[in-house]
Amino acid sequence: MQMQNPSPRALVLVNLGTPSAPTAEAVRSYLAEFLLDPRVVQIPRLLWWPLLNWVILPRRSPVVARKYAAIWTDAGSPLAAYTRRLANGVQAALPEWRVAMAMRYGEPALAKTIDALVADGVGEVVVLPLYPQYSTTTTASVEDVVARSRAKHPQIAFKTVHDYHRDPHWVDAMAASIRAHRLQHGRADKLLFSFHGIPERLVRNGDPYAAQCEASTQAIATTLGIPRDDILLTYQSRFGRERWLQPYTLPTLQQLARDGVRDIDVACPGFAVDCLETLEEIALLNAEAFVAAGGRSLRYIPCLNDGATHVEAMAAIAESAA
Repeated sequence: MQMQNPSPRALVLVNLGTPSAPTAEAVRSYLAEFLLDPRVVQIPRLLWWPLLNWVILPRRSPVVARKYAAIWTDAGSPLAAYTRRLANGVQAALPEWRVAMAMRYGEPALAKTIDALVADGVGEVVVLPLYPQYSTTTTASVEDVVARSRAKHPQIAFKTVHDYHRDPHWVDAMAASIRAHRLQHGRADKLLFSFHGIPERLVRNGDPYAAQCEASTQAIATTLGIPRDDILLTYQSRFGRERWLQPYTLPTLQQLARDGVRDIDVACPGFAVDCLETLEEIALLNAEAFVAAGGRSLRYIPCLNDGATHVEAMAAIAESAA
């Protein structure tokens, strides 16, 4: 449907993606698109395609579907619901813009979202990947789609936010979230930041992700007024047999529990909104493992989601990019 008063400028908030339902069929469709992206899995297609479609997807899809079912809500996938509400909040904060949400994998697809905005008459598109830290496995894949859209729509001015890992608005929002958690629950024995992992090989080849995770942690610690060493930094969600960034989150939590740590606060500053990796992996599985190893409680600090400080941060970042 055409807009009556089309805005000359649009903002697209892009998240990773999610299955459309917590079923094996929906999960298989989503994982197939995700894992066939050469930015995500860098194995020759002739080798990877049969392995993925004949071995991995048939085995993994039902397992992953059960994980999604454990966190699915009346509003659907938490990642999709929170991203939609975040986009609605940013739209209210930027009334002169046209704000849309999109997914790199799944729906609403980024390329189709851009096509619709162009059809509605926008002249400039700012793409904001909801990845605070840049990686060739995430942000670069969004940039690939934007590059194709730029070639398709040469009359449109495209801008992509590279990262915002030390943006003061985002750092302030993260610090405020941790302060609010501590005000409500008190301070735990330890504070741990868990970021999504990537293969170490990528960092050796120049991916800035690990350095940006460290810079984010340092910036948040400074804003909180605590020493950097008071925050543990770990990496989660390892996939496959290759060596990924370390220390790994789960064994770190288990060792802390064995060492006598009773309560631990865990935040995930690499995730803009809560999703499978935060709600199921951290808040459920890792919390259970921490207690089983001798700890008392893992207190998960939710992502910024659609909170007011997150909305303000995203709006400010978009305006700075325009």
